[in-house]
Amino acid sequence: MTSTTDANPDATPGTPDASGTYGELRAQLATLATEAFRPELAEIDRLSTEEIARIMNGEDATVPAAVAERLPQIAAAIDATAERMARGGRLIYAGAGTAGRLGVLDASECPPTFNTDPSEVIGLIAGGPSAMVTAVEGAEDSKELAAADLDGLKLTADDTVVGISASGRTPYAIGAVEHARARGALTIGLSCNAGSALAAAAEHGLEVVPGPELLTGSTRLKAGTAQKLVLNMISTITMIRLGKTYGNLMVDVRASNEKLRARSRHIVSLATGASDAEIEAALAATDGEVKNAILVVLGQVDAPTAAARLAEANGHLRAALTAVRTT
Repeated sequence: MTSTTDANPDATPGTPDASGTYGELRAQLATLATEAFRPELAEIDRLSTEEIARIMNGEDATVPAAVAERLPQIAAAIDATAERMARGGRLIYAGAGTAGRLGVLDASECPPTFNTDPSEVIGLIAGGPSAMVTAVEGAEDSKELAAADLDGLKLTADDTVVGISASGRTPYAIGAVEHARARGALTIGLSCNAGSALAAAAEHGLEVVPGPELLTGSTRLKAGTAQKLVLNMISTITMIRLGKTYGNLMVDVRASNEKLRARSRHIVSLATGASDAEIEAALAATDGEVKNAILVVLGQVDAPTAAARLAEANGHLRAALTAVRTT
């Protein structure tokens, strides 16, 4: 391979110029909407704080429209994910930097919200857990690292791997998708640029393009917001499809603190209209399981029967209620 000093004999060692490695990368980045410079904002630092805030707020307001343009593709990816998870597969996010942190955030919220096991929805970030708070040099540039991280999870064909990258060119995210697809897993590539390598590598390419950032290249802004909105959809709607909700109630919530214990009682109340005494009795009988408690109250069955009916219905409360009421 030609070195940077070979490319330009006058270049200072260790500082590639436009004809070397950095020049090639700069040329790539120059084609990306997320890296585009906005001359109309070149003097934003001269504006008042409120004026800057209004501009940012206006920029943020454009993101949902960018997501809306890709709703059919997002829905198809979610249906495919739910189908795999219903067979016992896992949802695995893989990304670097901000994208990786957003994946880890979404994954970490699933156990308390939907009572999933921590092994069911997983967030991988290039460089490992320490990269959540401190950048790990070079980690995002390694496809091999992504493959090794997935191998560590013993990837199966029932799993779904979502590669996340604002640029759509991050080697770690692309490597994760390529490796997962080769293993027969479902793959989704979420990027914020059109014609991305990440989308091309995935079975489901989701290119949500919110456009250039307020601060040139700062993809934690609109791109990060777009990614968060899509990840919210992927996890939330997948869990709805898996029966983790009853209407818009989080009936699989894990009551791990006082706030969530109070919320559990509120959910049972909303679903059943039962008295406080009935709610406490049902939750006590079902060891605090909200979904089971609702079935006890609405189905007028005991706790073991509620548990059995829910198991037969694969955790879908509506189906279990129908079964109880027709027997």
